[in-house]
Amino acid sequence: MEMRVSRDKIESGSMISLQFYRYKEPEIYLGEEMWVYLMPELPVYPPMVFKSEKQRAKWNRMIANVKKTLPLAQKVKRIISETYEMLEMLPDEKSKDAHIKAVERDIKAQFTPEMKKLTFSQGKLLIKLVDRECHQSSYEIVQAFLGPTRAAFYQVFAWTFGASLKKDYRPDDDDKMVERIVQQIETGQL
Repeated sequence: MEMRVSRDKIESGSMISLQFYRYKEPEIYLGEEMWVYLMPELPVYPPMVFKSEKQRAKWNRMIANVKKTLPLAQKVKRIISETYEMLEMLPDEKSKDAHIKAVERDIKAQFTPEMKKLTFSQGKLLIKLVDRECHQSSYEIVQAFLGPTRAAFYQVFAWTFGASLKKDYRPDDDDKMVERIVQQIETGQL
């Protein structure tokens, strides 16, 4: 199969491009040559029905919060994978520790201004979206890179403000609506 990118589709002012795959050889069907394409799954949801304007406002607020925090969670995923790859190439523990400290400094310099702009609910949502993107909780990530003592410190700090770094992302249960929003954002529907 070869990968191709379909025509860009303009939808509500934003460009999205869907990838599709074409088999290298055409299929023969009733004596005719036909190219076979595999399209990615595109989730389709029924329109939201709200009982009140308060529900509609809550839904719109959740969409805005996910749109603000999802790119941050994706950046975290990218940084973690790059750091894991780099740590695998480093020869000894001393150079690994130096690299982790350098990455920690860079992360603080880059993300501190962005984190200060987040609301409390956006911060809690970010913790869940990091779990969704990285398939491990924020606590486990901090523990892997900085050790159990610092992870416990950050967990107590988060707990003081009513959050938890150990919060799991549950797309089939508690976070069903967040998952719907994320999928719609990723496919360009929102």
